[in-house]
Amino acid sequence: MKRFLTATAALALTGGMAAADYSLTILHTNDFHARFEPISKYDGPCSAEDNTAGECFGGSARLATAIEAARGRTNNSILVDGGDQFQGTLFYTYYKGALAAEMMNKMGYDAMTVGNHEFDDGPEVLAGFMAAAHFPILMSNADVSGEPLLAGKLAKSTVIERGGEELGLIGLTPQDTDELASPGENIVFTDPVAAVQAEVDVLTGQGVNKIIVLSHSGYAVDQRVAAQTTGVDVIVGGHSNTLLSNTNDRAAGPYPTMVGATAIVQAYAYGKFLGELNVTFDDDGNVTEAVGEPLIMDAAVTEDAGTVERIAEAAVPLDEIRNKVVAQTEQPIGGDRAVCRAQACEMGILIADAMLARVADQGIQVAIQNGGGIRASIDAGEVTMGEVLTVLPFQNTLSTFQVSGATLVEALENGVSQIEEGAGRFPQVAGMSYAFDAAQPVGSRVSDVMVGGAPIDMAAIYGVVSNNYVRNGGDGYAMFKTAENAYDFGPDLADVTAEYLAQNAPYAPFVDGRITVK
Repeated sequence: MKRFLTATAALALTGGMAAADYSLTILHTNDFHARFEPISKYDGPCSAEDNTAGECFGGSARLATAIEAARGRTNNSILVDGGDQFQGTLFYTYYKGALAAEMMNKMGYDAMTVGNHEFDDGPEVLAGFMAAAHFPILMSNADVSGEPLLAGKLAKSTVIERGGEELGLIGLTPQDTDELASPGENIVFTDPVAAVQAEVDVLTGQGVNKIIVLSHSGYAVDQRVAAQTTGVDVIVGGHSNTLLSNTNDRAAGPYPTMVGATAIVQAYAYGKFLGELNVTFDDDGNVTEAVGEPLIMDAAVTEDAGTVERIAEAAVPLDEIRNKVVAQTEQPIGGDRAVCRAQACEMGILIADAMLARVADQGIQVAIQNGGGIRASIDAGEVTMGEVLTVLPFQNTLSTFQVSGATLVEALENGVSQIEEGAGRFPQVAGMSYAFDAAQPVGSRVSDVMVGGAPIDMAAIYGVVSNNYVRNGGDGYAMFKTAENAYDFGPDLADVTAEYLAQNAPYAPFVDGRITVK
């Protein structure tokens, strides 16, 4: 079994054999979400003026510069991605996966795992992206043999040669991708631990003793995989947008996080950081040292001129749409991922209120918006359509339907069932209020549910508005799939939100007592 040795212990044990050590720099990104242009501190659009003033982060042009510089610091490196290149800005809406493949090819990625958002437009768009990519795209914990577009094309693992040694790379995607995206009925997702161990066994059987998992499964699942498998040296994570760092006080854990012999890394999201992990292996493939730190892509990183020019060219068809000013807001509207997936947040209240206002005259009483569908905050001042589309990029439509009070409570229980994991199913609401206690067992966390100021009647029928993703069972809301009088083809949620902002301009964001955390 592989062991993790401290640098001191490794030197003591190897003595004069240190020349057999193998050093590798792993450069990595995750959850880029089509942020080809620089972003603000809120992870949304950042103006050219602010970028010139040094107030922006990320963007493909900074990543290109940073990757080249990092490669210059080592004679042996790989560049990998932890999934979710798709979805998040108009670039994806317009180009789908084509621009992502172009930029990743340009930067010289060596491999990527499939994120759940790579399935947002079904297997067809993923297959097109794979055909354009010059690197392997991997997913171990799914059976794709029944999906003609992916069968025989989407590998579970691969082996690449670097610096005279073979590296085994394994892909991992969320087991609940069928609830999170639109993979279709032909793909069966399986347990990550068993899938990874099976591929480790295949690779070690081929003599490969340096194994890296590219995991779009979240920090908690990565720790479980590390603890319950043998032979995995490094896990490059994604999905939970976790910042691991030894210097940033907002980090969720150290970089790398060691679980037994396995080093786990993740670099937040949106191209705001480039992960840089330096790993040393002994001749038997044991990790003897793993050190590094995510590098922030701030104004100190010069933008690559050629990439700036190419992204500007790609942006031309988008400008008319996104530059349109639709409203004003008195203060920033907070859409922070960690907040909107755990409690009432300003953006969640705005969106839920906007949905309910749009259909209140149709007998609809309550609105539910999944926190995971909220993708950014909005700065104070003028609000452009581009900003609204960055918050709500999925082209979801309003869905209206009827369910019983009991079903509504069941939905709320689902919504708070994975709060410890920061899951996107957390319910932002309007027209109703509820309390929850995360210390209680799943299924018994919700209490004090009120609709229109009155206690919920479990037997009564209520009119509900949500988005078509949630209504069709996304994020675990399977109880809505059989709702009565369902209509899934209302206006785009981004348009509804933009119009509500305009009607209430200047909008003043707020948080009230509609969700109580016990």
